[in-house]
This record gives sequence, structure tokens and C-alpha cells, in this order.
Amino acid sequence: MIESIMINITLVQALLFIAGIVLVIVEMFIPGFGIPGILGGTALIVAIILTAETVSQAIVLTIIIVSILAIAFTIMLILLTKGKLSKVVLENKLDKESGYIGTEDLDYFLNKEGITTSVLRPSGTADVDGIRMDVVSEGDFIEANTKVKIVKVEGRRIVVKNINF
Repeated sequence: MIESIMINITLVQALLFIAGIVLVIVEMFIPGFGIPGILGGTALIVAIILTAETVSQAIVLTIIIVSILAIAFTIMLILLTKGKLSKVVLENKLDKESGYIGTEDLDYFLNKEGITTSVLRPSGTADVDGIRMDVVSEGDFIEANTKVKIVKVEGRRIVVKNINF
């Protein structure tokens, strides 16, 4: 009976090592929330605690596990650089040519016309194509409900000019 208990513990330890390494490798190849990585790390720690009888054995097991995971990580990096893991790397580009515009890129408003919704002294708000935005005049005082044109875009700073003249 004692022998069967020892065999079961050895089987449990082996399963914990294998499951832990597999789960950590799964986390490497399929990045996400981290549940496989956390479960795998926990399984490996429990397996080391159950297996090692001395501190030196625990250190040796830890070095072996880290070496195995380092080899798996190196293989993953090699596959990524050769393009074998296309599911992990985003292939679509979100650039201007594809029609995507970042929140900080307001160049598409250049040369558009709108109406001021507040007095510009020199800053205020204007409505351009139904979008209310903070704008700055070229230094002139501009009354509310005045037609303006966007003449310069510098990051989030939008400069307008009175076109009623």
C-alpha cells in the first residue's frame, strides 16, 4: 500500500511538471490574460515543493525548468521572426492610406470651414462639419457665429481665420 502511494505521488509530481511547462509555453505562444501562465507557474512551484527534499534539489529543479522555458521562448522568437506564427503578430496596418486616423492626427480638418460657437479671444470653440472643437484664431478677436476656415493644424492645436472679410 505504501508503494502505491509513492507511485501516485510520483505520478502527480510528473503531471504537475508537465502541465506546468505546457501551460507556461501556451502562455508564450498565445498571449492573453495570463491564466495559463499563472496556473502553469503555480503547478511548477507545487511540483518543486513536492519533489525537492533539500534546498539544493529545489535550486537544481528550478534551473532545469527555467532552461526548458528559455529554450521554448527562443524557439518562439525564431518562429516569430520567420513569420511562422502569423496569428500572434498583427498584419493589418492602421495607417492613413488605409483610412485610419489617430486621435492626435487632425490634419484632415485643414482648409475646412465652420462657424464659431463662442467668441474667440483668441481661443474658443467652433463647429466644423458637425464636430465641436477647441480652436485658436490667428490672434484676432472673432465674434460668435462667424464663418471661419482652418488654416493650420499643429497636433491638437487648430488655428482658424475669419473668412467673412
